[in-house]
Amino acid sequence: MKIIIVGTTYPYRGGLAAYNERLAREYSKQGHEVEIYTFSLQYPSFLFPGKTQFSGEKAPADLKIHRRINSMNPVSWIKTGREIKKKSPDKVIFCYWMAFVAPCFGTIARFARNSNTKMVALIHNMIPHEPTILDKLFPQYFVNAMDGFVVMADSVIEDVKSFDKTNKPKKVSPHPIYDHYGDALDKKTAAMKLGLHEQNSYILFFGFIRQYKGLDLLLEAFADERLRQFPLKLIIAGEFYENPEPYLHLIAKLKLDNFVELRTVFIPDNDVRNYFSVSDIVAQPYRTATQSGVSQIAYYFDKPMLVTNVGGLAEIVPHGKVGYVVDVEPEQIADALVDFYTNNRSDEFIENIKVEKQKYAWSGMTDAIDGLFSPLIPKEGK
Repeated sequence: MKIIIVGTTYPYRGGLAAYNERLAREYSKQGHEVEIYTFSLQYPSFLFPGKTQFSGEKAPADLKIHRRINSMNPVSWIKTGREIKKKSPDKVIFCYWMAFVAPCFGTIARFARNSNTKMVALIHNMIPHEPTILDKLFPQYFVNAMDGFVVMADSVIEDVKSFDKTNKPKKVSPHPIYDHYGDALDKKTAAMKLGLHEQNSYILFFGFIRQYKGLDLLLEAFADERLRQFPLKLIIAGEFYENPEPYLHLIAKLKLDNFVELRTVFIPDNDVRNYFSVSDIVAQPYRTATQSGVSQIAYYFDKPMLVTNVGGLAEIVPHGKVGYVVDVEPEQIADALVDFYTNNRSDEFIENIKVEKQKYAWSGMTDAIDGLFSPLIPKEGK
């Protein structure tokens, strides 16, 4: 097939770019012709909360990437749609994550449409963790331009249904494992690379920091006196996407200065494995969620997880098997961490992770996308 992916990718950085690039590689591996259309301007700088939108890595030599889409310029949307239409792809996959891109994606789809092309929405979040007025105004325009939807959590299906009034095909396929960060390192090597002491135990909070991710809840839990019996530190690895002062004040108030490692910058791909390799457990105390790329990095590195019972997190982290699912409360987070270290759960969880993660292959995602319209795709020899 000829497949075009529309979404963020290099030279932009972050989990969404990594996802789209990995999806393109999976389709290429299967023998399909794949191109990616990405942004010439993704966000105006005043809308982006981090320090930079751009990757410091080298451009991927194995991917065909076109920078065409200016998110603020409708003329570029029309031109991009017409360019895609001329290529007559079998599928155009729109990797959707927020209402801000609904107008440009919806317009591209309308101008790219022809009789043999299917428009597929691959939805990360239909409604974001921090909704705005845009989430009432824009998504309908995008949804109406699609032929079918693939989501990564059951809860997102309901969000899509609230906009889709025509019962278009929908499938749930879990977020695949991020497997492009290189092999795990032994703890000693990872600690040395990060300038940490290998004798300590480490809890990892990973990814950009916003209120919905619940870092404050984790800090309150980590202050539990029961945890001071262990040589334990909390690593906070990721860039602040909001004012850091409330978190720094909370660390000081809880007297955690000597127990927290602040690595609050964007973590480049070549450094990710160091943080996961040195850590014992990955904590995601989110207030809201759909699915999580962080969980899928943890799976790749065979790391137990602690997640809160929100969105689709409990769907991918079986409680008591590969980690913990707890309520959004510091006390329950602390109880789980105490249990993990007191009862040495790590080895048991890791063995279960090695089995559980087999269900998160990238081929499962491509099968779900391809299977949306399987009755309409002719079988070989037919």
